[in-house]
Amino acid sequence: MFKKRLKLDTECLKGFVSKEDLSRILPEVEKARAVLIEDNARDREYLGWVDLPEKMNENCLKKIEETGRRISSENGAVIVLGIGGSYLGARAVIETLAPKTVNKNVFFAGYNLSGDFLNRLLSEVKDRKISVIVISKSGTTTEPAIAFRVIKNFLKKKYSPKELSRRIVCVTDEKKGALKRIADKEHYESFVIPDDVGGRFSVLTAVGLLPIASAGIDIRELISGARAERKYGLKAGAKGDISCIYAAIRNLLYRAGKRIEILSSFDNSLHYFDEWWKQLFGESEGKNGRSIFPASCDFSTDLHSMGQLIQQGERNIFETFLVSNKNPGECVIPSDKDNFDNLNYLSGKSVNYVNLKAYEATRTAHFEGAVPNITIFFGGKSAFCLGQLFYFFEKAAAISGYLAGVNPFDQPGVESYKQKMFKLLGRP
Repeated sequence: MFKKRLKLDTECLKGFVSKEDLSRILPEVEKARAVLIEDNARDREYLGWVDLPEKMNENCLKKIEETGRRISSENGAVIVLGIGGSYLGARAVIETLAPKTVNKNVFFAGYNLSGDFLNRLLSEVKDRKISVIVISKSGTTTEPAIAFRVIKNFLKKKYSPKELSRRIVCVTDEKKGALKRIADKEHYESFVIPDDVGGRFSVLTAVGLLPIASAGIDIRELISGARAERKYGLKAGAKGDISCIYAAIRNLLYRAGKRIEILSSFDNSLHYFDEWWKQLFGESEGKNGRSIFPASCDFSTDLHSMGQLIQQGERNIFETFLVSNKNPGECVIPSDKDNFDNLNYLSGKSVNYVNLKAYEATRTAHFEGAVPNITIFFGGKSAFCLGQLFYFFEKAAAISGYLAGVNPFDQPGVESYKQKMFKLLGRP
């Protein structure tokens, strides 16, 4: 019934997490899971993402697809403005799936405060047709708001007011906020960020779907993957749902002194998926003086930098490997007459085969070095499988936060630096 199922491999947890440990934490897991599926749950106002794959509005979906096609067909460059959850999910999908011919036409900005970065971006796109997707619930988040002001001023010199109104699309609050007022005043097309879906859980709303559609990626397949994962979880129950099992394992390891989780991928196209994952778990769990610190590594590259620390450093680490069961790009290692590099024993084998063996060796070596690890196998690099992964991790982050005794849907600490920065800048 559920094609391309995700699989959780726990072989390298032996000696760290037992079946008895999982049985003991199960009542906590079931209680946390109930919060997500009960209609009267205390956090219902934050849980719009839970049923989102089943409740997608067809008219809204069609509008996203139509606007995405228009943007991709009319322009030589699409600039997506957003920070945190307003851009990481979309960038994860585009970096993983979009062909390079498309990928090089999609730019992301508004996630830093570097003037040099903005200048170089505008210099690169100045002779191309440009559209902008600006994503912000409030419209006043400093980084994207500054980038939008700068880029909009740049585009005013390039396009007439009528043409400019076609080339800016806003994703924002339905009724209020600065960006909503700007969109209404300037007659920009706009899409709604649901009130009950927080930024880091918003990849399956217009926040993620519009930029993804503008890159020519099938957003319905992405939603289908999330829908399949949701249905599977409902059917499996807490004992069989791997989102619940993963959340339980994380908390058991934390309670045993493992304070850092490394998400390790053997495919650099997943780099921004890892970045999305870091925000999801860091912002969801990092409260009340406790948390698992989420880090990530791009292997095998980082085995030549972080590998030493992981293998023999402080034993406060556990690892989650993210491995694709299917890799479409193939490259065969040729034979060489001289064989100066002594690689002829690999002649005829694929680079992907060597990469797989690197993963198998790494997980075993790290386990033997007292780093417990698990592996999440997914079906392949497709929109469907990424949809599964998004939903799997969102659900796991919510349950894991509840197990840790924190609210996984707020982020009060984020405001601290902002208030100090505004004071230093003299904001009235």
